[in-house]
Amino acid sequence: MEQSKNTNLRFLSVTTLNVLITFFELVGGLLSGSLSLISDAFHNFSDTFSIVLSYIANLIGHKKATPKNSYGYRRVEILTALLSSIILILISLFLLFEGINRIQHPETVKGAIMFWVAVVSFIANLGAALLLHVGASNNLNIKATYLHLLSDSLASVGVIIGSIFIYFFNLTWIDPVITILVSLYIAYESLPIIQQTFRILMEGSPDIDVDHVKNDLLAIPEIKDVHHFHSWSINENELMASVHVNLSDLPLSETEKIYSSIENILKDKYNIRHVTIQAECTRGLKKAMCLSSEDETENLKNDK
Repeated sequence: MEQSKNTNLRFLSVTTLNVLITFFELVGGLLSGSLSLISDAFHNFSDTFSIVLSYIANLIGHKKATPKNSYGYRRVEILTALLSSIILILISLFLLFEGINRIQHPETVKGAIMFWVAVVSFIANLGAALLLHVGASNNLNIKATYLHLLSDSLASVGVIIGSIFIYFFNLTWIDPVITILVSLYIAYESLPIIQQTFRILMEGSPDIDVDHVKNDLLAIPEIKDVHHFHSWSINENELMASVHVNLSDLPLSETEKIYSSIENILKDKYNIRHVTIQAECTRGLKKAMCLSSEDETENLKNDK
């Protein structure tokens, strides 16, 4: 409960900071003529939108499971992380085209105003990123938001450096170049999150060596064979699995002990917290653990 309150407070603080930064950079960009400041203001606006989405998703994700949603609502956070990352990609494309256009059609930039606005923005963005850093390691949704804020901080560093060169050497082309570099960095950081969320939503298998799983389970004396092993993710932290095992014709009380052994192995070695186990005597015996889709379909027909 205390952790939830702290998370809510961090989200509220970060949202407030980003709203202030957005207006501050927008006004500063218009006064200085800096494209990098204006683009960063739009970036911050998207961050504010993403943070609000993340906050709502965090609340929904912690709702208890229901009969209709037996796995709970944690996938909402994955959907939000995907949406936030896609927004970042679109913003990076917009900044890229605007930067190229400004190089072709340069404009006057006031380096002094640009410098001080960028310094204040950097401090605020870094503070907001640090507020979310604690939860970014084990929550993909918070990580996506954290990367939003971190990219803003790095963008502000680039703007600060660019403003110095503009002020002392009148190198106005640096402003759009910084914008282009920031856009490429945003895309670089966002693509892995999009790939990971797609894999989770498509029920892709986590990074687990299936042969090792089979050998570990076959080490249990009562298990003759293992097949039809499937694993997937509810989110980036919760793994699920199902497996068929061939046993002798044992009493149910003995079978339950074997189930417990299987569950402990999958939990301790592979971090699989929920597993569905089907015990069989001869059905599927000696079948390959990972079958091609055609073989799988044929075996299911034969089983019937």
